[in-house]
Amino acid sequence: MTTMHYIGFDIHKKTIAFCEKKVDGTIVMQDTIPSTRNALRIWAAQRTCPWIGAMEATMFTGWIYDFLQPYTADLKVAHPAMLKALTTAKHKNDRSDAERIADLLRCNLIPECYMAPEGIRELRRILRFRNLMVKEATKMKNKTSGILMEVGATYNKKKLHGQRYFEELLDNLDYVPKSVTDLLHLCRTNTTHFVQMQKQLVKGLITHKDIAKRVNLLMTIPGIGEITALTWVLEIGEVERFTRISRTISYCGLCSAQSESAGKNKRGPISKKRNKHLQTVLVEAAKLAPRWNPQLAVVYDKEFATGNYNSATLAVARKIVAYMLAVDKNQRAFQIQEVKIA
Repeated sequence: MTTMHYIGFDIHKKTIAFCEKKVDGTIVMQDTIPSTRNALRIWAAQRTCPWIGAMEATMFTGWIYDFLQPYTADLKVAHPAMLKALTTAKHKNDRSDAERIADLLRCNLIPECYMAPEGIRELRRILRFRNLMVKEATKMKNKTSGILMEVGATYNKKKLHGQRYFEELLDNLDYVPKSVTDLLHLCRTNTTHFVQMQKQLVKGLITHKDIAKRVNLLMTIPGIGEITALTWVLEIGEVERFTRISRTISYCGLCSAQSESAGKNKRGPISKKRNKHLQTVLVEAAKLAPRWNPQLAVVYDKEFATGNYNSATLAVARKIVAYMLAVDKNQRAFQIQEVKIA
């Protein structure tokens, strides 16, 4: 009978430390290889026994995970924040980290985290790059305003980023150095470029065949736009992995942290252990959605009457999660219900 081997990987930009063990803890092999596809291909071809691998989630994990999948019986990705055995070790180095991951794997104690399918991760990368373009465009707009204030120029804040108004404004800035107008032109060019780029990226994502149906169904919820729907689909991944609304709300970071000890239960601010991309988008959506969704408006008014602006916004965000989870799981358009006003 062939014995299963357990391999722990400690992944870095240029090197990968690994430790291969038998089920009884005997070390079969322990070494370091370069972080290249060719080196991994040679290494995988040298394995003589079936094996299961585990690695910590890092920015380098994705391509290594995809590359090793055909060679292994199973491959797991560990949640970095939960690998306390590594972070609290007295002697910490790459070889010992790989050995500890191998030990956790063979004892079935790996704190496994979700690894989205490769296609979803590819599209998620595009969406996050789009978010970067939006931030850069905002920086350029703020810089434009800052330059104008530095030279004492008077301008209309609401019209500043309109093309016609901006050109007229520059024509009247005859009392500023030429370097200022050059910088303003550069800011304007960059802003336009970033805005156009992010629109092209969103257009490509919206029409992508793998997610278009899910996105369109989510957008049937009044108050849910294309960015919120895209973020949900690509950050949630396979929605079937969420069996309860409470777990989904926790994943989105819309509930407070809990600390219970000796019968005392303390609640803090909203949890920092969350998907930050989803949390940001859902909170922003919750601020605007009640304007178009009467059901969400009722939720907001009810919570605001007993709390404050922030608690009302979070209540709306949690209700949005419930709506989106139901629509995404059932694959049916949202049914608008009439709201009775007392």
